[in-house]
This record gives sequence, C-alpha cells and structure tokens, in this order.
Amino acid sequence: MQPMLPLRAFSLCRYMHTGNSITVPSAAAFIKSFQLGIGSKSQYINGNQFIQNHRTFRTSSSMRDIDQAARYIGAGAATAGMAGSGAGIGTIFGSLVIAYARNPALKNNLFSYAILGFALSEAIGLFAMLIAFMLLYAF
Repeated sequence: MQPMLPLRAFSLCRYMHTGNSITVPSAAAFIKSFQLGIGSKSQYINGNQFIQNHRTFRTSSSMRDIDQAARYIGAGAATAGMAGSGAGIGTIFGSLVIAYARNPALKNNLFSYAILGFALSEAIGLFAMLIAFMLLYAF
C-alpha cells in the first residue's frame, strides 16, 4: 500500500524531488506530521498519483523539445571534429608536396608517413561522425 501524502506536502515534494524515489529527506518530518492524523482524509493523495504526476511533469512537450535541441547542438559540435579532420588531411598532403619539392629522393619514405597521418586523421573524423549519429539516433 502506498503512503498517503497531504496535498500541501505534494507541492513541496514536487519541486524538491531529485531521484526516482518519492521520499524527500528535508520534507520527511513535514509529511510525517500530516500522516499522524492532523488534517482531514480529503487532504491526502495516493503515492501512485504523485509518481504519475511527477513523470508527466518531467516528460512534458517542452522537455522533449529541449532534449531534441540538445541533441542537435551536440551533433553539430561533433561535426566540428569532422571539419578538423579535413583540415588535418589537407595539411598532411600539403606538407607532403612541400617535402617532395625539397627532397625528391625520399618519395617512398615520405609517402608512407603521409598515408599513416591520413589514416589517423581520418579515424578521428570517423569517430566524430559516429558520435554525431549516436547523439541524433541512439539517445
């Protein structure tokens, strides 16, 4: 059987509630005084109503809109990682051309280092894209 909560304590608990339980340590004495018999029976509500009202309070349409906006902002921020990856790849191959011009004899050695740098930079870009897609579609 769920505990009966007074209506006056309900409004206090709704704003002070921080977890998934319906007990609030700072309001426990306040609620206990009403459960001892002070006040009429019509002032009490069921604990299930408290949980149901609290869930609708947290999952309102404005909260869903805020969550969706946060997803888009996070995905946009993760997209900046892909732009950084593109800039890194451009820098790597630009430096490769400059190095070829300075010393053409090291062409094979320089190309292997450039491919390694390209792969690492591309991996960072792919990780950023993965995070962006996870933010949009997984959470």
